Amino acid sequence: MQFSLAVANSPVFSLSPRVSPIFCKASVSSPATPSSSSFSSSSSPLSPLSIPFHKQISEYNRESKNEEPICSTSTPVTLLKRKRPANINIPMAPLSFDHMVGTPRDLDKLNEVEFEGEGYSVYCKRGKKGAMEDRYSAVVGLQGDSKQAFFGVFDGHGGAKAAEFASKHLSANIMDELTWRCEEGMKEAVIEGYLTTDAEFLKEDVSGGACCVTALIRKGNLVVSNAGDCRAVMSRGGVAEALTVDHRPSITDERERIERLGGYVDCCRGVWRIQGSLAVSRGIGDRRLKKWVIAEPETTILKIRPECEFLILASDGLWDKVCNQEAVDVVRPLCIGVDTSEPFSACKKLADLSITRGSIDDITVMIIQLNQLVS
Repeated sequence: MQFSLAVANSPVFSLSPRVSPIFCKASVSSPATPSSSSFSSSSSPLSPLSIPFHKQISEYNRESKNEEPICSTSTPVTLLKRKRPANINIPMAPLSFDHMVGTPRDLDKLNEVEFEGEGYSVYCKRGKKGAMEDRYSAVVGLQGDSKQAFFGVFDGHGGAKAAEFASKHLSANIMDELTWRCEEGMKEAVIEGYLTTDAEFLKEDVSGGACCVTALIRKGNLVVSNAGDCRAVMSRGGVAEALTVDHRPSITDERERIERLGGYVDCCRGVWRIQGSLAVSRGIGDRRLKKWVIAEPETTILKIRPECEFLILASDGLWDKVCNQEAVDVVRPLCIGVDTSEPFSACKKLADLSITRGSIDDITVMIIQLNQLVS
């Protein structure tokens, strides 16, 4: 049996030069069946953030009769047997960033987050409004299947609590729903996973909310969902294809839904808001506006084909300044038709482009190389 030991400030957290110990949940999908390899497994690849340890305790087995005294004396010397140290019971648990969330003071000091995983890369840049409120999730090897994965970007507002909660629990809630549904029920499973996560967060009795965009890769299908204004854009042969629609009060369908429920939408300084407050109409949390801000996502399901090159998941810190086709045009030369793909450089280049155009919001960009995860 293998065990995991979480040790803060340990060199094991420096496996990648592009890992920051916060804002992410990158872990194996099934902690109950860890790999027998130290760092990787061909059947179920481990995240570099999940380090298994074998239960192996050093013991002193030498008996006193085999030991030589360190000095000679005429007085008989009685040698005591060394006592065997007590066993140490180490609870088995996945070593992942969701167990090591820093304090608010630490968050204020962190300006960027960088991570490269199996088939995906992430770059997060803190904006000028305060502490970083973006989070992300990446789980490769769901249910022991290396071709099954879940990714998500979560943009918090009113604090990072909702984004952090969703990054930890949304994937598990969706997979729980999929365990008893057929493949035709994937869309319903995702909806229930979002709604369950929202209901669980509301029980936490904390303020704030989060916009979400997620991508589930399962049996060669891509299942993309969103609630809020985080967006997913896919490159299909170099042409940008938006797989989500931003949920904002300015959209006719969203505004009519809100008004039917007794709410109102108004425009102040060019920004449409619900009840004069929130500029998004769907998301996790937002207890005070829950009657109008729903957590039900919109979902797109498609088959991953050879022309489906990569998927960009990003918060509105990117999309407010960079259009869909422009984003694909920036990424493609660095990831497609080259000897060495550089998705992380593409993530950072997109974030830098948004910043140079005046973005002061948090920016999170994730690039998923689809063919690497299905081929």
